[in-house]
Amino acid sequence: MIDTTGASQGNGNHPEPIRHDWTRAEAEVLYGLPFSDLMFRAQTVHRAYFDPNHVETASLLSIKTGGCPEDCGYCSQSAHYDTGLKATRLMDKADVIATAKRAKDAGAERFCMAAAWRNPKDRDLDQVCEMVSAVKGLGMETCVTLGMLTPAQASRLHDAGLDFYNHNVDTSPEHYDRIITTRTLQDRIDTLSHVREAGIKVCCGGIIGMGEQVADRLGMLVLLADLPTHPESVPINLWNEVKGVPVNATAERPDPIAVARLVAVARILMPQSVVRLSAGRQYMTDELQALCFLAGANSIFIGDVLLTTRNPQRDRDAELLDRLGINSKLERTGPREQACEAEIVARAG
Repeated sequence: MIDTTGASQGNGNHPEPIRHDWTRAEAEVLYGLPFSDLMFRAQTVHRAYFDPNHVETASLLSIKTGGCPEDCGYCSQSAHYDTGLKATRLMDKADVIATAKRAKDAGAERFCMAAAWRNPKDRDLDQVCEMVSAVKGLGMETCVTLGMLTPAQASRLHDAGLDFYNHNVDTSPEHYDRIITTRTLQDRIDTLSHVREAGIKVCCGGIIGMGEQVADRLGMLVLLADLPTHPESVPINLWNEVKGVPVNATAERPDPIAVARLVAVARILMPQSVVRLSAGRQYMTDELQALCFLAGANSIFIGDVLLTTRNPQRDRDAELLDRLGINSKLERTGPREQACEAEIVARAG
């Protein structure tokens, strides 16, 4: 039986052991608790493992956009769909490093680089490894998402100084084939294993609002919670509206309270994981974000653009965190930065 009362608060006073044997039924019981009980339970767990008044800030850059051979039904970068997005080549290393420096100056603690590939070619990986080493040299945590990896490629990224590898499972095992057919869920799990074995931390989460049921969202979390080691980072994305992709036919934006409940369950199932509010925050009110932070979310992406979609402006994020008394390294933009970010937004359409 699940104890709904939580446990005593306080950093270092861990209320319950880390588990890797959660069941869907247990997750459903947690999700269905009276809201105040669920939030208390999640906040109790959160305080045992994290500073409740700190939010990690990360920055995400698309270093190679569009033309991806995968058929992910939600993605603007898939070559299978006419989304109006023009494919680009891999960015120049100097431009990537310049962007990372700006992100660090803005308050980003981690810099994430994403390339729209099914899997990287070795010649491309050479350039990515150089980027990773250079960003690491700036004193930032490094993260990349490049698609599927072989064990040898994962080892190369580790040797280059990579801290995190992002590879999302996207949705539940039952819903997966309705979203993607060109890459199996097991393919994704295999890549996560290669990353772990290479000594790289895992960033793995999913997307909600694509037409899945609550049971699918919980199934995704249970899948992650029952991995041999929990992902160090768990991004929760709200699907961004994209023209020309199949998910448009099924997408339904989640109820705000349902989003907060899901974050709380993620925090309880994976107590030591950083839970990140990722794509889709532009659809969230300040009040919903505050509820999610209370439920255990403790990371956000900063910057006006995430890959090919919009993101809340940095000043709005800084103001919200200030109002909530949450500590971060986020700085407000100056006039020159505002002009630069406006140009980036314009290019993103």
